[in-house]
Amino acid sequence: MLATTPAHGLRYVVVPTRSWLHRFRCCSSSLAPLSPSEFSGGNKAQKKLNDENNTNVSNEKTAPYYPKRGETVELVCESLGFKGKGICKVDGTGYVVMCDRALPGERFLGRVTRRKGSYAEVTKIKTISPHKDLVEAPCEYASYCGGCKTQNLSYEAQLRAKEEQVHELIRHVGRFSDNNPGLEIVLKPIVACDIQFHYRNKMEFSFGPQRWLPIEMLNERQDGPKNFALGLHAPGFFDKVLNVDKCLLQSEPGNLVLAAVQDCWRDPELSLSPYDCRSHVGFLKHLMLRTGRNVETGSLELMVNFVTSSYKPELLKPLVDRISSIPQVVSIMNNVNSSVGNTSVGEKEYTLYGKDTITEVLRGLTFQISANSFFQTNTHQAEVLYKLIEESAGLKGDGSEVVLDLFCGTGTIGLTLARRAKHVYGYEVVPQAITDAHKNAQINGIENATFIQGDLNKIGEDFGNNFPKPDIVISDPNRPGMHIKLIKFLLKLKSPRIIYVSCNPATCARDLDYLCHGVEEKNLKGCYKLMSVQPVDMFPHTPHIECVCLLELS
Repeated sequence: MLATTPAHGLRYVVVPTRSWLHRFRCCSSSLAPLSPSEFSGGNKAQKKLNDENNTNVSNEKTAPYYPKRGETVELVCESLGFKGKGICKVDGTGYVVMCDRALPGERFLGRVTRRKGSYAEVTKIKTISPHKDLVEAPCEYASYCGGCKTQNLSYEAQLRAKEEQVHELIRHVGRFSDNNPGLEIVLKPIVACDIQFHYRNKMEFSFGPQRWLPIEMLNERQDGPKNFALGLHAPGFFDKVLNVDKCLLQSEPGNLVLAAVQDCWRDPELSLSPYDCRSHVGFLKHLMLRTGRNVETGSLELMVNFVTSSYKPELLKPLVDRISSIPQVVSIMNNVNSSVGNTSVGEKEYTLYGKDTITEVLRGLTFQISANSFFQTNTHQAEVLYKLIEESAGLKGDGSEVVLDLFCGTGTIGLTLARRAKHVYGYEVVPQAITDAHKNAQINGIENATFIQGDLNKIGEDFGNNFPKPDIVISDPNRPGMHIKLIKFLLKLKSPRIIYVSCNPATCARDLDYLCHGVEEKNLKGCYKLMSVQPVDMFPHTPHIECVCLLELS
């Protein structure tokens, strides 16, 4: 197999091994850390990583270092890690420090905010020398919003950092070392996203009783209703909202709707109050915007979903009248969530204007999208991702092969493969997703697909009795990865081919290790060979990375 050249035409060299990744591998060798908190790159895992790092430092007879809260330290960011945080080391100690918004190569002063035994977190207070790939962020909120943390890093450098992260995790967490012949061919260069802005087809904004402002903007604080906020949550806070008038990740029609709502919802005469998630008082909770396409004309369609604490359509009528005049708005929904929880999914749903679904086309299939449907957030790059999945599946096209689609969601991946397969069997825990999968199959006239609701983290010994042995398994788990019960099932099933689709390269590397090398503590022997790992940049300017991995029975 030959490595393909990414769309951006650049091939990046993987940097030397970093000790923090070696330490991550240590905590993945046992089955105890199979919990999400351990393998999402979270704090527990990071503590274990740094314990070994400090051991390495002591072996080098370097004096131990224990920073105090409030201490100012000079740091150089080495790489990007979990959630895009900069990974740094205190000079001369090897002590690992994590800093939000620190970028590779940047030298800066940081103030220690908390220490967790063997590692610390700092807040950047002053840049001494910027990173070499510095660019000017086009969004005015980039310095404060938690969404696009790397807008001021050139896109080529973003790709390089993401590719390095995936490759190093595969090497050290997955135990696929450079001594393995052909590893340089297995680890593919990252596929870039041709569209770096306005790529999201779904955005969720929150209402809040008070605007969150960074320290340098506190003098702009206003009193009264104008202090209400509609925007995105401040990083690390569930109860603080950064007011946003425009988001460069969503569609232009979405920004027109956001601007229209911002222009009038604070008017005291409308008696609209934002929900306070602390006192649990207020009406407006969220504004969700979804963009699709008219199947016949190809033009954009927009669904607006107001999430409220109660059903009072008369209060929303002025907003509905205002935004329904925007040509692309074809649906206005109201999800009512009367619980104290602040989720965007309501107990009841009402149509305030137009239709209750919009449509989107993906890999030649039409999908109906409701207010609460799951659908790939970047439609353009989903076309690229699904094409890679199809190519990895390698279906013969003669209708002789069975596909098992695990964590199938609304069936998008399985349905794109059904045209060339004998039958597709999909499993998903969310009942609404299964309902949507059946609808999507019906819309596209696909009769050789069966979707079943079930929790893949709680499978029993009888799992697999309801479908024939598959020729191909597609597994697309959420961030925690696959449960050990499912891994055990797959090792026993011995399907000829597995395509593992991951949104978390750390848990992906762990699961690939188990499938290929086995799980000694459970007396499970690995039986697969890793053929390719293809990183895909689905969300530019964010730390998120998607991977498509192909395994074949050895």
